[in-house]
Amino acid sequence: MQTPHDLAFLLARFQFAFTVGVHIVFPAFSIGLAAYLAVLEGLWLRTGRGVYLDLYRYWIKAFSIVFAMGVVSGLVMSYEFGTNWASFSRKAGPITGVLLSYEVMTAFFLEAGFLGVMLFGMNKVGRGLHFAATCLVSAGTLVSMTWILASNSWMQTPRGYRIDPVSGRFLPDDWLAIIFNPSFPFRLVHMGLAAFLSVAFVVGATGAWHLLAARRQGVAPSPPVRVMFSMALWMATLVAPLQILAGDAHGLNTLRYQPVKIAAMEGDWESETHAAEFLFGIPNMRTEHTDYGIRIPLLGSLILTHSVNGTVPGMKDFPRDQRPPSQIIFFTFRIMVALGLLMAATGLWSLYLRWRGRLYDSPLLHRLVFCMAPAGFVALLCGWITTEVGRQPWTVYGLLRTADSVSPIALSSVAVSLAAFVIVYTLVFGTGLIILVRTLAHPPVTGEYEANSAHPAEILAARSHPGAVPPVTDHPGGNA
Repeated sequence: MQTPHDLAFLLARFQFAFTVGVHIVFPAFSIGLAAYLAVLEGLWLRTGRGVYLDLYRYWIKAFSIVFAMGVVSGLVMSYEFGTNWASFSRKAGPITGVLLSYEVMTAFFLEAGFLGVMLFGMNKVGRGLHFAATCLVSAGTLVSMTWILASNSWMQTPRGYRIDPVSGRFLPDDWLAIIFNPSFPFRLVHMGLAAFLSVAFVVGATGAWHLLAARRQGVAPSPPVRVMFSMALWMATLVAPLQILAGDAHGLNTLRYQPVKIAAMEGDWESETHAAEFLFGIPNMRTEHTDYGIRIPLLGSLILTHSVNGTVPGMKDFPRDQRPPSQIIFFTFRIMVALGLLMAATGLWSLYLRWRGRLYDSPLLHRLVFCMAPAGFVALLCGWITTEVGRQPWTVYGLLRTADSVSPIALSSVAVSLAAFVIVYTLVFGTGLIILVRTLAHPPVTGEYEANSAHPAEILAARSHPGAVPPVTDHPGGNA
């Protein structure tokens, strides 16, 4: 029977999972969308084509909404480290706290410093300076991701530390080893590609929605709609196969450093050579067996070791109290893989239709892309669940247990705060998502840039001479 302390511990874990699960969607969205905005503005400056500026102005509205929700949702987590996970903060803080501080001092200040110029400075600064601001905001999101993943990866594969014999705290010995720990490069590439791929399908789904609407109305789709759809599917075509390769490399790294996680993901109980791969099954932690299993011979060894003669670990090789809950990550891993393969297939299909000259004339492709709008984010969340639940029962892998990381909190306190978080998050972020969807439901306006891209000096001249009209300068120059 569970004690109040056990229930409080369980609710504290669920509360952090809920808040980080909501939060991670927005930074991933910001990372991919900021890079897309930098590409759009760069193409406009290089080619002088107004369609790119139309799309820039269209998507920067979505970026401002998403960025704001990401900042708000991220603030909560920093407080949770102190309220619910004080033991973890006390012991691992000399390393993880410093890495998170670097994230604030570099990435957050970089983003905050240039965000205002990016959002409101198009007609107030030179075009080159504005483009630099957009690029720096995009760079800030990538730097932020780097520090966060360095901290998380250290918790998965800790290196460069020593444990103080008196306090039990993790103290840094080698910061390069801490930051560039064995799993860090794989997680960084995998997460970065996931952010780009997720945003590509949101942009593609938005374009698909407006293509379908134009088809229903019997009108030709506007150039910005066609361009956004085309660019999104180029990204999906190129990035989805790269993500599969990055995921494979990440899996090999995990097999080396966290073999029990791989065994739980695969639902394997016995270590075996020439291992089969479960397509479906229900892992049973009590009977130590995967029920209702459907397997493909040899595929498990081939995927995990790149050899049909490879040996795949089983969960029975590890003590019971060190096994992650296989029944969760068995399914989240397969959902992630299935969505990744579907995104890659969609990209290849779009490439075939592009070659046939029917990219904008296939309602079946448009409907599929529209339905896949959340696919990247669902895959990303499933990947994070697989990573974090697969690390259990540890917060710092093999060194600090999750049960020893929690604060001495009362069941009533964590229950009330969890209920409050669920209610507030639903209202606040639900409202934000509704605003975002309504914003994207309106198509981009062709030629909108013409009324807003004149240089400030031209606007002042027009105000001084009411009969004059400032000339439209649709070219990449004009930096003054």
